[in-house]
Amino acid sequence: MYTALTDDIQVSVFPEFLADRSEPKNDRYFWAYTIEIANRGRLRVQLISRYWQITDANGRVEEVRGLGVVGEQPVLEPGESFRYTSGCPLATSSGIMTGSYRMVDDTERSFEVEIPAFSLDSPQAKRVLN
Repeated sequence: MYTALTDDIQVSVFPEFLADRSEPKNDRYFWAYTIEIANRGRLRVQLISRYWQITDANGRVEEVRGLGVVGEQPVLEPGESFRYTSGCPLATSSGIMTGSYRMVDDTERSFEVEIPAFSLDSPQAKRVLN
């Protein structure tokens, strides 16, 4: 699990390699990731948009921007959380994802919430020790 806290919004990420959706001999690897967004503050917030930076093991970077997540722009009251699962394909056996959510609170303040960087590692990934 990977976790970050920004402005009382906690984002936790649980990545999982999906062998049954991957084809290593064809350089196709697939991960699911479940994200939980928890409002630890005192104001209601709404997730407006997302930004992802996905980097594969060859250093190729893809950026993804869009409204909401999985077709929703969830509203979180204080103490509430929202959980969703999505996926990421890569042409390499490992990579890393990071990003942010654009949120707005009850006072109409707009702010960025960090999505913690998390690794995408398959059983085929070469392990490197530093």
